Amino acid sequence: MKNVAIYARVSSEQQAEAGTIKSQIEALRNQIIMDGHILQPEMNFIDEGFSGATLVRPALEKLRDIAYSGNIDLLYILSPDRLSRKYAYQVLLIEEFQKHGVELIFLQHEKAKTPEGNLLLQMQGMIAEYERAKILERSRCGKLHAARQGSINVLGGAPYGYRYITATENTGNAQYEIDLSEAKIVKLMFEWIGRDRLTIRAIKRKLDSMKVPTKKEKIFWDRSVIWGILQNPAYIGKAAFGKTKSGKPIPSLRRIRGGKEISARNYSIYKVPKDEWIFIPVPPIISLKLYQTVQEQLEENRKRNRQRKRGASHLLQGLLVCKECGYAYYGKPVSNKSSKGKKRNYVYYRCIGSDAYRFGGQRVCSNKQVRSDFLEKAVWDDVYEFLTVPERIENEFGLRLSGKTKHSKWDSNDRLQKEIRKTKRGINKLIDAYTDELLDKEEFSARIKKLKDRLESLTAELKNFEDEAAYEKDLHIIIGRMKEFAKKVIENMDNADWHKKRKIMRSVVKCIEINTKEVHIVYRVNPSPFQNAPERGHLQHCWKGRKPRTFEYLSQLR
Repeated sequence: MKNVAIYARVSSEQQAEAGTIKSQIEALRNQIIMDGHILQPEMNFIDEGFSGATLVRPALEKLRDIAYSGNIDLLYILSPDRLSRKYAYQVLLIEEFQKHGVELIFLQHEKAKTPEGNLLLQMQGMIAEYERAKILERSRCGKLHAARQGSINVLGGAPYGYRYITATENTGNAQYEIDLSEAKIVKLMFEWIGRDRLTIRAIKRKLDSMKVPTKKEKIFWDRSVIWGILQNPAYIGKAAFGKTKSGKPIPSLRRIRGGKEISARNYSIYKVPKDEWIFIPVPPIISLKLYQTVQEQLEENRKRNRQRKRGASHLLQGLLVCKECGYAYYGKPVSNKSSKGKKRNYVYYRCIGSDAYRFGGQRVCSNKQVRSDFLEKAVWDDVYEFLTVPERIENEFGLRLSGKTKHSKWDSNDRLQKEIRKTKRGINKLIDAYTDELLDKEEFSARIKKLKDRLESLTAELKNFEDEAAYEKDLHIIIGRMKEFAKKVIENMDNADWHKKRKIMRSVVKCIEINTKEVHIVYRVNPSPFQNAPERGHLQHCWKGRKPRTFEYLSQLR
């Protein structure tokens, strides 16, 4: 029996929601049944809503790990562009799979048995990459042209106060239709700012007390939502297109609550200057004069408001995560009432989920707050020990290495390879004896089966030796890099100021998980990335034929 796996992918979340990936999976499974194989449930690798322009995909990462361990013989894929839309990535993945003994079967491409077949496969990869770039450029140009012609179709949705009438509902042309109940609330918001000179926080309190639902049917309003409504020029009849653009992804320090470890998006959203927006006529809700008055009042409120210090205000800001609910911790200063008039040199780190006002008056987490001076000292002491005591890291990775290494009766790689060569010679001699009619068929079949089983067992043992050696080499590289990093910072750690401490922590700490009774510090240690990848320096590419790994080290404080 051969180990069979399938891989399928769709690019957008809309395709994933529409279930278009089901046709891929069904076609792959039908082909496996026709070929007489059995597909195990755990060998289905599906990436829904992930672009083919990146290699950072959860199912693909898992597939590459299992292929590296030698547990896949046949891999069924609909077409090469399901692996990647970039030709360089396709070649990299195909070579990697083939190196690990995986036979690739593309349903929409015949198996390449000749140089011409390999050339056709490569051409198909280049065409797929060209097709993707062409589609993106045509889509961009088409949307720009439609926006300049005043078409509502390019907007795709309507803000609070409007209903979006799709093109199919309105004979080919989309439009904005005023929602009278929501438009009444929009007018009130602008009047409260322009006429009554209220703040955004006061407007939030009014809306919450009136129990006005948001566009998403929430019973409480966020100040950012109110700010966005007050800034939107659509309410004076000028809906803006092109307010944002996609660009190079910005690395995030902490995973978004409820989000995936690997983001499906390989880009980030950037704001576009207002003079580059394209305005499309829509039905107005408020007058131009009221809108301008509100913008002036917002600017006046901003100037009169105390200017906040930009950047981080607390040492552990951006690293703290609540283990109970998944929300982040933030620094909350001690109020004058709680401090009884005394100035405090510390704040309390508090879980966002414990703030009832953020969730319509009912908290979603009961985890306690923590004094910043106690927590920051404990974390810094642990980081200090982590960097200044290299034996701690060596012991941790030594345990991992001992757990990875399997017991073998062969004491060296050379002896094992010698035994493999000896077994192969025995098979050849046995075949020669059967050819010279020195053995009958039954005796030959029994003895050849025994030798082939032994050869398979020896080959598996050799692969284990190679895996263990590669794993040990990874660990030694990691320990060496950590020692090198520690040597650079250890001289100044005793006299490190606030900014240097924060920089050191962010370099080695992945996150700090706060439980009801314990605090877990998760360290991250990365090996050197593959330098010859299609895009240099990205950890998702192969590293000496294998995928590099990110080791996490857990430290616990009570």
